Amino acid sequence: MINNRLLDTHERAVEILNRKANSYHVVTISRIRGLLSVEILRQALDLIQKRHPLLNSRIVGKLNNLRFEAGAIQIPLQVVNKLDNCQLEEVVLEELNKKIASDKVLMRAVLVTIESESNINYLITTFHHTIIDGLSSVRLHSEILTYCQNIESGEVDSKKIARLSPLPSIQKILPKSMLGFSGFIKTIFYLLKFGLKFIFYSPATLGFEKYITVEHRSSNMLRRQIDAEITKKIVSASKRERTTVHGTLCAALLLAIAKVISYNEKSNLCLSCLSYVNLRQRLQTEISDDYLGMLVASINSFHTVGDETSFWDLARNIKQKLEGSLKNDDIFSNLLASKMLANFILNNPNQILCSLAVSNIGRVKIPEIYGNFKVEEISFVTAVALFAGIPVVSISTFVGKMFLNFMFSEPSISVATMEEIADYTIAYLKNNVDIL
Repeated sequence: MINNRLLDTHERAVEILNRKANSYHVVTISRIRGLLSVEILRQALDLIQKRHPLLNSRIVGKLNNLRFEAGAIQIPLQVVNKLDNCQLEEVVLEELNKKIASDKVLMRAVLVTIESESNINYLITTFHHTIIDGLSSVRLHSEILTYCQNIESGEVDSKKIARLSPLPSIQKILPKSMLGFSGFIKTIFYLLKFGLKFIFYSPATLGFEKYITVEHRSSNMLRRQIDAEITKKIVSASKRERTTVHGTLCAALLLAIAKVISYNEKSNLCLSCLSYVNLRQRLQTEISDDYLGMLVASINSFHTVGDETSFWDLARNIKQKLEGSLKNDDIFSNLLASKMLANFILNNPNQILCSLAVSNIGRVKIPEIYGNFKVEEISFVTAVALFAGIPVVSISTFVGKMFLNFMFSEPSISVATMEEIADYTIAYLKNNVDIL
């Protein structure tokens, strides 16, 4: 079905960032055991493009009149051969720093084969953020592999693929309290409130180790993994301490950042934490997980952090502030204000609006086995070249293990600094769940 329509406010913000700063596209990586051929993968990609209207779309028009239009080219598929698993990061970084040609297609894919392990492949997909979020990107990998399984066994008929209907514009199915003039007024008050809080709290940030203009910045990342035993302890300890896993993870990250900023001084810091929240169950019409879409928005919370800060008090405080913001429609105001915020960041490239951003999709609820194919790992990262000075962390849990991807804009944050933050984060998590 055709998906011709104007972009929503938050979708326009993403395309502005794509065109002006090569930022915010989503890269998803899965490690697959099994002989996945390029011929089978090519057919599977053609089938998902047939099924999902947004994969048949491209973005056209000037910045003040952006719209989805049918007519995307075939999803590009590249095959890359690497000697070993250590070279995988080269491909991921290339995808992170390669602009999406949104006027042609909104997704591309890379199949990475490993010479040293002939039975291991990596599927890397890159999406324009207007059509996907972390949750739907990992689910789409599952759908691709399901088609690969069916194609290999001869159980798929391309003529019988059920095409999904286009989703309505998200702005049309916001809660009624956020529609029309009421939503406009709430958004203005939200921006005023955020501005006053930002001035009052003046959150500390990592700042710039080196400042360069937007067009010369690049995205980089570090990958960390927590084994199943520690992951289980994190979940259990979070329940016992009356907080959420997200609160626990954010507490560890904030403490790690505070330690790096303060260099072991005893002073307390005010830090801000940007949390991304799934909107699928918060709209007038509940959106099924089968649909692609940018169905997330963010909430910024402020916290005092220092050497004497109780880990679990901080985790509970993060949970409480996040729940409070969700009750007063702040998340929808942030979504409606996203274009203004994007333009503000582009016009003020030396301004850092938060100390940390965290996207945690929790336990990935997809199958592990697809006939002869087995997913061993899956996670996602986002291109963050524009967002200098802000560590951005994406987290997913699959087959009991937790995957943490630490993203950052170079050279504002160095690899050495991000390695410190990642190591401190893991240490805070392990130390605080092991003492219970």
